[in-house]
Amino acid sequence: VTGASFFVFSGALKSSSGYLAKSSIVEDGVMVQITAENMDSLRQALREMKDFTITCGKVDAEDPQEHVHIQWVDDDKNFSKG
Repeated sequence: VTGASFFVFSGALKSSSGYLAKSSIVEDGVMVQITAENMDSLRQALREMKDFTITCGKVDAEDPQEHVHIQWVDDDKNFSKG
């Protein structure tokens, strides 16, 4: 599990790259590179406020290296209070 101050989603990953998606730590955030098709699905999930999972790793890998889970949770108004 990785916590981050921000996330950057880039839809510029080419299908021919051999990756489902790629993630990397950038400063105190996370950058996730996904295909344009996956970006369309992500946008739709965000509009509908639905959870979304991005599987990262090589296309031909037996086990994916990691997953990026976007989850909608109840608003916690006591978070970072003060």
